[in-house]
Amino acid sequence: MNPGVSDPSPPPAPAPREADDHRPLARAVRAVSLVTLLSRVAGLIRNVVVARIFGDTAVGSAFAAAFQTPNMFRRLFGEGALSAAFIPAYSAARREDEAGAGAGAADGAGAGPRRADALASWTMLALGVATAALTAVIEVVLLALLLFMDHSPERALSLKLIMVMLPFMPLICGAAILAGMLQVHGRFAWSSSGPLVLNAFVVGAGVYFIATGTVGGEVTAYALAAATTLSGLTQVVFFLRLLRPHVRWTSAFESARAEAVIMLRRFVPVAIGMGTIQLNAFFDMLIAMWPTWIGPTVLGSAYPLDKASNAILFNTQQIYQFPLGVFGIAVATAVFPLLARHARHAEDFLLTLRRGLRLSLLIGIPASIGLVLVRHDITGVLYGHGGNSFSTDGVARAAMVLGAFAPGVWAYSLNHVLTRAFYAQGDTRTPMLVSVSMVALNLALNVTLIWPLREAGLALATTITATLQCLVLAHLARRLTGQRAVADSGVIGAGGRIALAAAVMCAAVLVVQWALGERDSWWWQLLRLACATGAGGAVFLVAAAALRVRELGWLLGARR
Repeated sequence: MNPGVSDPSPPPAPAPREADDHRPLARAVRAVSLVTLLSRVAGLIRNVVVARIFGDTAVGSAFAAAFQTPNMFRRLFGEGALSAAFIPAYSAARREDEAGAGAGAADGAGAGPRRADALASWTMLALGVATAALTAVIEVVLLALLLFMDHSPERALSLKLIMVMLPFMPLICGAAILAGMLQVHGRFAWSSSGPLVLNAFVVGAGVYFIATGTVGGEVTAYALAAATTLSGLTQVVFFLRLLRPHVRWTSAFESARAEAVIMLRRFVPVAIGMGTIQLNAFFDMLIAMWPTWIGPTVLGSAYPLDKASNAILFNTQQIYQFPLGVFGIAVATAVFPLLARHARHAEDFLLTLRRGLRLSLLIGIPASIGLVLVRHDITGVLYGHGGNSFSTDGVARAAMVLGAFAPGVWAYSLNHVLTRAFYAQGDTRTPMLVSVSMVALNLALNVTLIWPLREAGLALATTITATLQCLVLAHLARRLTGQRAVADSGVIGAGGRIALAAAVMCAAVLVVQWALGERDSWWWQLLRLACATGAGGAVFLVAAAALRVRELGWLLGARR
């Protein structure tokens, strides 16, 4: 270059924002989805095993109610309210620790106090004390009911099974918080492995009873309940070992006082909001268990449900929750720490949120349509045909329930992402108010729709409520993004392209089902299900590629 001549080269381009890169979120989603896929497959195997043991009987409904009870508390104290309040606070404390350590190294001082360790230690201690005390109180109440009231054999069995399985609650809540710590430390795959442990215990015990021919009895139900509780202890021990390199447990909580106060302030409204969701779940269970817990009539009229209803409802829920858990909740799990990281940077936060919504739609839309199309075959294959499995009427009712749950898979998925967007910004009040407002609607729909639709009415009420909640949250999320819509042209365009690809998939599935016809055979239903899902999945991938659905490339790890 000649002296005195200015350099004609352009100035360097500014470095792209971190959130412009889709790869961190996609990698996290793939990691969570892979492990969750394994756990959900194991979960389906668990449900099939349990259904083969108990069928659509009163014992099956009682076992389902006992299993649901501690899991309602898990969603509130573990994966729900406390986790939503804990993860952002723990992430912030960890960032301050790292900044303090860096500053200390620069001036020659030692590392500052480990606030993240103190917060983690205090949270686990407080959670353990609270949930153990709650468990003890409920156990005493149930024992009093058994000792001082007359019960039918079915109701007595239900209460005893709840007592056996209730200690699973404090264990699984603790495991959920430990899993949140693993997520913050980037151990997404291991943090999602807890259900694998649970399913391994239940399936192992269930297969033993099937092999020995001891199915359908109360002893088997008690043994499976005990296996469930033992799996919770195993998860806690396993996660503690994984956290050894990252967490130093301490009894010096003072350094985390500020973070703990902030976490508790966020926890209370989230607990109220999540409590309403679990209240909805309890109402669903109460309505389904009414014939067992209360009686065959209500206000002098014959009740529309029977003692098989809760078994049918519970086992069918697991089918629609398969794609929701494998991908919908996986996206929300992976996006939450990223949203918390970008909470102070509006542009990065909005980019991350929109990308999470688009990835949720990628599976949510085709899953909603696909499950409706294959509902008869999949319920027949999993729960029907001989042995101690569901009766013919039970399989038909399960198909109706799945057909009512399935259309809302996309809404359930988006709700998880949108709710975590509020939590990441420290706004736990808005999701709480939305959830509270949905309780009355869901209950009103429940008690109305069960009369014409039986168990499917409970499922349809859930779908309607979730869809409305999704629309409300998406509108209110403008508060987080400077009054900019979260569903911009990119999100809407992606949803449209995905829906079009799903429509092509729908046509392909209908053609396959028409060509194969219907036969009352387990093997034929399995063949039809395999051909329909295989053809539908392949056609969707081809159509998505042809329509340039970019989210598919993100998920598969393709270069931009």
